[in-house]
Amino acid sequence: MRITQKVKKILSHYESDNPGTKANLARILMHGRLGGSGKLVILPVDQGFEHGPARSFAPNPAGYDPHYHFQLAIDAGLSAYAAPLGMIEAGADSYAGAIPTILKVNSANSLARMKDQAVTGSVNDALRLGCAAIGFTIYPGSDDQFAMMEELRELAEEAKAVGLAVVVWSYPRGGDLTKEAETAFDICAYAAHMAALLGAHIIKVKPPTAAYGLDAAKKVYEKQRIDGATLATRVSHVVQSCFNGKRLVVFSGGEAKDLDGIYGECRAIRDGGGTGSIIGRNTFQRPKEDALKMLDTIVDIYLGKQ
Repeated sequence: MRITQKVKKILSHYESDNPGTKANLARILMHGRLGGSGKLVILPVDQGFEHGPARSFAPNPAGYDPHYHFQLAIDAGLSAYAAPLGMIEAGADSYAGAIPTILKVNSANSLARMKDQAVTGSVNDALRLGCAAIGFTIYPGSDDQFAMMEELRELAEEAKAVGLAVVVWSYPRGGDLTKEAETAFDICAYAAHMAALLGAHIIKVKPPTAAYGLDAAKKVYEKQRIDGATLATRVSHVVQSCFNGKRLVVFSGGEAKDLDGIYGECRAIRDGGGTGSIIGRNTFQRPKEDALKMLDTIVDIYLGKQ
């Protein structure tokens, strides 16, 4: 596998990592249509756990089959495919080596009252299945946040020791956070920074809104004139908060949007210096032909062609 100078520069930012972990990061960064560009588009399919099968797959029933998602990510030329244990196991042999995979090792569900996630996969599972990385969600702000962070520390240490990369979903929620604060400008930057401090190689957060979640932070943002007027400038600040851009930051797609909304968001992520998108429901809930056209356009946006 040829490694571009852009990817070599990115890998140089991970100064403590062993060759195995860097090789797995390179697998992701060099794969698909964006390979070598330093940009990523990842397909995550953990929504069946989070929201239930009908809410996730009934809009496009082909999505009930785990093979559908492997093939969609491959056909679209994406960087990686992320899913919980059972989904990856169900296609691990058929698609071995076809696309880098990320094993999501913790999950929540819509039946729980607590803002927490159960550990549902292991580092050994990721190795057995040939994954390039593990994925883990933390909920900064929740009453269970510190236990989640401690679980992440243990799993990340184990993953890095055997040459796997670590992807962290950092989603503020629970505790005293309002719904508006979950995606607020200052809170998203804070959550992304915490993921970087916890040792994430790739950080996933939601696109930040112009709201503020903490009065103390708002005063600093206003005094220092931190620009949050547009999504692109807010993305730029989130990236700055991740070691001045030395960590890869991808932004979630969230709930279904129209195409103009999706493309506008991707352009703002690109213009703000974000690494790319990790986009699930907005792809696999569409008919495959429509999803492939949409993903083709998204990749072109990150390549600077649109």
